[in-house]
Amino acid sequence: MVTILTIVHIMVCVFLVSIVLLQHGKGADIGATFGGGGESLFGTEGPVPIMNKITTGVAVLFMVTSISLAYISAHSTTSSVMGGYETQAPVEQAAPIAEPLPEKIPMPTTPYEEPAPAQFPGGEGNKTSE
Repeated sequence: MVTILTIVHIMVCVFLVSIVLLQHGKGADIGATFGGGGESLFGTEGPVPIMNKITTGVAVLFMVTSISLAYISAHSTTSSVMGGYETQAPVEQAAPIAEPLPEKIPMPTTPYEEPAPAQFPGGEGNKTSE
């Protein structure tokens, strides 16, 4: 049913677009009135042409198929896209308790040694000229 309705809907869409594009625009009559055309700008058209009746019928059919597809789509899906997958229950783990920080940070056990003075080529140690 849904496949047939979708095919009909697509055919109605294509036909509606083509029938609207084939119709004569009302904007063309405005240019004719200023140039001395036979019809008045705001006058009545007379009897409704067959193209307008066809357009109205196709537009109603388009709306009916659209509403029907929306209704079927909303009421026919009962499963989820994730229905085939199993989910495991989350495992609760206790967070590790952090040890409290000491009040004083202990000093390193190895003594700090100062680096030896740099030796420059051609000289003895660090010499400063005063």
